[in-house]
Amino acid sequence: MHAWGEPAERIEAAALIVTELVTNAVQHTSTRRIRCRLFRSADGVRICVWNRGRARIPAADGPDGDDSLDCLAEDGRGLLLVDALAARWGTRAALAGRLVWADV
Repeated sequence: MHAWGEPAERIEAAALIVTELVTNAVQHTSTRRIRCRLFRSADGVRICVWNRGRARIPAADGPDGDDSLDCLAEDGRGLLLVDALAARWGTRAALAGRLVWADV
């Protein structure tokens, strides 16, 4: 991203997002195959993390769809960080695995 001329703030946000998405893939799937790609566009950078697992990705709010205190537990804050740092993010599931993407 530095070579693309992206600003330092965007690079730092992207680094944290990649860390959180890859960590989720490692923790919540049994696969050893995880891919991470960055795509540059006129609007910014899209981060894509793909794995062969199909575990459900929880919403950025609480596990029951609310802002419950369970979200304050040490584990499980990664997607809250992604939600705060990314312009938008989402997931796609298929038979071949799951893709989680974030735009910065």
